[in-house]
Amino acid sequence: MMQCRWPLLGPLQWIRYTDKQVKLKVGKHEEHRGWMLTVDPVSASVVLVDFSEAGTSVRVVMGHAVEEVEVLQDADAETVQRLRSAFVLPKTPSLDPQELRTRKGDVQCWLEKNRVPVEEEGDKLRVAKVLTITAPYGPEDCCSSNQIILDRVQRLIRMENERF
Repeated sequence: MMQCRWPLLGPLQWIRYTDKQVKLKVGKHEEHRGWMLTVDPVSASVVLVDFSEAGTSVRVVMGHAVEEVEVLQDADAETVQRLRSAFVLPKTPSLDPQELRTRKGDVQCWLEKNRVPVEEEGDKLRVAKVLTITAPYGPEDCCSSNQIILDRVQRLIRMENERF
């Protein structure tokens, strides 16, 4: 068990706790248990993952609140694999090149129909010069630093998907 100033330990010490089941004491009467996936290097916040019958749950414990860290057990190979795959998106079925061209054309038409300025840039669609849509042209394939435009275009693409 380690009593500590958790945020002051730093990444070289924190890494010793990753992939281990830990108990974090965060107050006089509060504890959190789970598998330590990672630690945010800026805030020292801890990401705990818990596997149960109901599914996988994730909890972030703010670094400044951590008073004690106790290692309960090391992860076996299976648990390490579960931790690594907990945040991997499921593979989408791959589309052949013709289906991708059709899908790109459908999305482009739908956006134009909704008066959204869109142009083709090779395999990508470019929206208002601030958002890019890559194959397979779903809402999760949109990328932009402008959150408002990103949300609106993703919503439009979801609406287009629901039509079919």
